[in-house]
Amino acid sequence: MSFRFATWNVEWFNRLFLDDGAMDATEELSARYEVTKARQLQAIAAVMRAVDADALLIIEAPDDNRRRSSVVALQGFADAVGLRTTKAMLGFANDTRQEIALLYDPTRVTPRHAPGDSENAPRFDRVFGMDLDIDLKAERLIWSKPPLELDLETPVGPLHLIGVHAKSKAAHGAVDAQDELRLNILNRRKQLAQCIWLRRRVDERLAEGRDMIVAGDFNDGPGLDAFETLFGRSGVEVVLGEGPDALHDPNAKPVRIGAALPATARFWDNDNRRYLNALLDFAMVSRGLRNRCRWRILHPFDDVDASRDPDLRQALLDASDHFPVILDVTASSTHL
Repeated sequence: MSFRFATWNVEWFNRLFLDDGAMDATEELSARYEVTKARQLQAIAAVMRAVDADALLIIEAPDDNRRRSSVVALQGFADAVGLRTTKAMLGFANDTRQEIALLYDPTRVTPRHAPGDSENAPRFDRVFGMDLDIDLKAERLIWSKPPLELDLETPVGPLHLIGVHAKSKAAHGAVDAQDELRLNILNRRKQLAQCIWLRRRVDERLAEGRDMIVAGDFNDGPGLDAFETLFGRSGVEVVLGEGPDALHDPNAKPVRIGAALPATARFWDNDNRRYLNALLDFAMVSRGLRNRCRWRILHPFDDVDASRDPDLRQALLDASDHFPVILDVTASSTHL
C-alpha cells in the first residue's frame, strides 16, 4: 500500500473563480504573464491530473469569506475537470485571498481539522508575543496565513499534516535602498519567528508519538540570501530541527552537484531580464516516515518525465510560478 501526497503553490488561484465558485474560464489575462484565465485553468487541471495525488495541499487556494467559499470553488473545479480529489477542507481562513486548503480523494483519505493550542505554541490563528529584536519587549506576532493542521487517516496509517505558507521576506513598498534593507531585516525576523512558533508545534506533535508531514511554501531555504549569515540559519533549518526529532526533506539540505541545486519555483527578474530558480517549497517528514518516502519535484525542465512531455512542460509553466513537490509514502510492516 502507498499514499501519494503533494504540495503546490498555485499562483493567484483565487482570481480564476467568480463569487459563486464557478470557474472564470475567459480569455481575460490571468495573473500569469500573457496567460489567459481559461488557459491557466486548463494548465492547473493538467498538472493536477499528472500529479494524481491522494491528497494535494494547495497554497494560494481560492479565497474564503462571507461572499466566497474556497471549498465550493475547489470542489466545483475538481468535478468540472474530472479529478478524483473531489473533496476539499480548509482550516482557518485569512484576509489575504490566499488560503491553505487540502484537496483530497475521499475514498483514500479522511481528514479532520486538528489545530493545536498551548502556552508554548498558541493556535496559529491567534497572537503570540515574541521578542524579535532582542530589546526584551515582546512584539505581537501573527500568521497572515495560519498554517493548516489536519489529522489524516490514510492507506499507510494515521498522519498529522501541517500546511504552511510562511511570510515573504521581499521588501515590498521600500522607498530607497536604506528602507529596503530595513524591511528585509524586519521581514526576515518575522519569518524566523513564525518558523520558531511552527517548530514548537512540531515538537509537541512529535512528543505525542505522531508520524507527521510539514509541507508548503516557506518563502525561504538554506543559502537563499545574504541575511542568513546575519541571523545564523534559515527558517527552513529552524523547522527541520536537529537530533533525533529532526524532520527530513532531502531537498532541504541538498548535495550540490557543481552549480546545480534543486528548485521548486521560477521567477522573472525584470531588472536583469532573466529567469531565476529558487527552492521554496518542501515536504518534510518525521523520523518514522523518512525511510518510507520518495520525493519528486515536478519541475518542467529538471524532472525527466516533465521535460520529455511538451504538453505537461507547458502546463507547468502556464499554471504557476511554483512547481509541485510530490511525496510517495509506503506502508510500514504494521499496515501491510
